[in-house]
Amino acid sequence: MKAIIIGSTKHLFFAAFYACLGIAVALLLTGIHFLNARPDLSLWHTTELKNEFHYNTKLNNFSDYIALEDKLFAEVDNKVLKKVSQTDASPVNRYVKNSLSDPAHWPNNWNRSFEWPKANAPFGVLLLHGMSDSPYAMSNVAAHFKDKAHVLGLRLPGHGTIPSGLTSLYWQDLAAAVNLATAHMKQELKGKPLFVIGFSTGAAVALNHELELINQDKTPDYAGMIFMSPAIGLAPIAAAARWQSWIGRLLDLDKLQWNSIQMEYDPFKYTSFAVNAGDVVYQLALRNQSLLSGLRPSQREQIPSILTFQSVADATVSSAAVVDLLYQVLPEKGHELVLFDMNRTVINSKLMTNDPLPSLLATSRDDIHYRGTLIENIDSETTQVQAREFGLMLQDNSVPEVEALSLHWPLGVYSLSHVALPFNEDDGLYGIKNNEKLLRIQIGAAASRGERGVYSVPASEMLRQKWNPFFPYMLTRIDQYRTAHMPH
Repeated sequence: MKAIIIGSTKHLFFAAFYACLGIAVALLLTGIHFLNARPDLSLWHTTELKNEFHYNTKLNNFSDYIALEDKLFAEVDNKVLKKVSQTDASPVNRYVKNSLSDPAHWPNNWNRSFEWPKANAPFGVLLLHGMSDSPYAMSNVAAHFKDKAHVLGLRLPGHGTIPSGLTSLYWQDLAAAVNLATAHMKQELKGKPLFVIGFSTGAAVALNHELELINQDKTPDYAGMIFMSPAIGLAPIAAAARWQSWIGRLLDLDKLQWNSIQMEYDPFKYTSFAVNAGDVVYQLALRNQSLLSGLRPSQREQIPSILTFQSVADATVSSAAVVDLLYQVLPEKGHELVLFDMNRTVINSKLMTNDPLPSLLATSRDDIHYRGTLIENIDSETTQVQAREFGLMLQDNSVPEVEALSLHWPLGVYSLSHVALPFNEDDGLYGIKNNEKLLRIQIGAAASRGERGVYSVPASEMLRQKWNPFFPYMLTRIDQYRTAHMPH
């Protein structure tokens, strides 16, 4: 009897195992079919560029980096721009010359690195954009510092050219480029302070630059670090990115190496996103977390002061990770965190399904070793905002705990987004003001309403907030921070 029971149990186990295996294989094949049924890849998804910088590229200095960048853009012109087929000749394709999305319509080529020297500059600013962006992402901040400082906006490797540049990228490539740019700025400044301002992945690379130095007991390079929507942590699903890419290579299905395949209508940002790009950010975040956790208390004291601006609502990076994995492990050293809350009017509050704010605010001020500021509605009856301090207060008590600001949430906007922070309302591409005299695409002013499934641009992308109504406040805080960290 016992043998019969054991035998039956084995049969049931194997039956269940093979059933689960069959279901898993069926789901995998269905997923592969779904991913491979997307639009065909275009020239800019498949072309390989030979003149892109990588961490093992032998360059002596930043001038060599710019010279290589010249060759890279000439290569893009020959391999892509001159070979675009008629089927791709859309009026909003950035790779079609004289289209509405042609970057040449802008007075500056914001896909390229740019440097604005200033004689006897009192300080320097290094600007680092995010993943899939270009130096244009930092153009509004750069304009604020023009004629005030020596400014360098770096084009990170893989960016500003064609989306295929993200398929062969490593985080070490980004770090190596930042090393060259930082060394160049330090040489130009001759001992004057250098500040770094990083957006998203750019912030993560800036943090990595200093953590790597401190880990080797070397002196940090930056007088201060300013982050916007920093990529400190990502959703757990990001860990699966390399598996999707690996399956695509194994089965020779190139489409599986892309999270999204979109029309390239944005002149200064890729709308198609390679799976590898997500993995690069994920691996960089893991490296930074490993370095941070491995530092001795005395080494953590060496981390330059950090000022961060973060939207409570962020679908790209983890807002909680900014608090839990960065600010909660930093010692008390003048670090500042500015959180932009959601627009909590009565109606908006009732429509919210998930409120991330409570998990970002410590229950006790004793648990916070940094100055925190929350930009929030004055009350639920108004769209005007106030700055409410939490955490450490300034020693001279010069800042009130609650300060009403002359800024409001715009009509119809319920939150900021990951991509909105670096752009002012009057930005020519992402801002809300439409200039009909300009024969070029204006994405921020082009949100349209109609039936779903008609436009090639996803509705979720059209409705995403593209500019920051609190940009003036952000610049004020940056100036205050920079002044406080200048040598006296």
